Amino acid sequence: MRLTLDALSVLDIIDRKGSFAAAAESLHRVPSAITYTIQKLEQDLGVTLFDREGYRASLTTAGRELLKEGRHLLQAADALEARVKRVATGWEAELRIAVDDLIRFDALLPLLAEFYASESGTRLRLSREVYGGTWDALLTGRADLVIGATGDAPPGGGYQSHPFGRMELVFAIAPHHPLADRPEPLAEEDIRRYRAVAIADSSRTLPPRTSGLLTGQDVLTVADFTAKVAAQRAGLGVGHLPAWIAEQEAAAGHLLIKKTQAGPIPFSLAAAWRSKHQGNALAWFVAKVTASSHAAMLTGKP
Repeated sequence: MRLTLDALSVLDIIDRKGSFAAAAESLHRVPSAITYTIQKLEQDLGVTLFDREGYRASLTTAGRELLKEGRHLLQAADALEARVKRVATGWEAELRIAVDDLIRFDALLPLLAEFYASESGTRLRLSREVYGGTWDALLTGRADLVIGATGDAPPGGGYQSHPFGRMELVFAIAPHHPLADRPEPLAEEDIRRYRAVAIADSSRTLPPRTSGLLTGQDVLTVADFTAKVAAQRAGLGVGHLPAWIAEQEAAAGHLLIKKTQAGPIPFSLAAAWRSKHQGNALAWFVAKVTASSHAAMLTGKP
């Protein structure tokens, strides 16, 4: 390889210090060693990096371009070195977090900001899952941690979980939907006559799950709660929504929350991870997510 980090570092120091001599002093090398490094780099690349005709050596156009791109490489190398050192002290190189669609994603943002402020060096990769998709993400290795897992863990064990809250799904319809004028609580016979809007389970290997659907009811299946809310606003169907979403929509006049004979659908939420995963970033997020103050925000409580 013709380019080396050492040569790029020398080039960078010369530009920052203003001369070969100042760069040599900064790097604790003799000036001839600095000159040799640059001459060797120019020879290997077949380009002239410095214009030496003036009183001071100045970068050529090619030298300036090499330095601009080379600084990105130097920064990446420094970041890699820092991450490797952090990994050696128990911090993961990357933590993959699957967040159930029931969870308020905006409530996670302060946690992410706090984590980045710790400068752990761990990269985060977040994804959204629905119903059994959270457990499936752990089972298939798509995630190291899930936030908002519901129901039982997949068979076979090897998981740890920590409950952090409960959430209710309430029945909501558009103000212009035919059920809007029906007396409460709405009976199953009345609801069954109208199309339901459901979210597809994102599980890839586990049996798909759903909730709130009635036998024989027509179903419009969508990908997430954003699409579900839009469909229910348009009157294309009815269905249950997390209370925090339904209350926002009702306050804005977009949806009506209606009582049903079956009542709200309760969910217990947990953080879950594989037992063998013991990294510092995982422990940090588990502690934060399950703390009462953060748990309340994630589940939509004021």
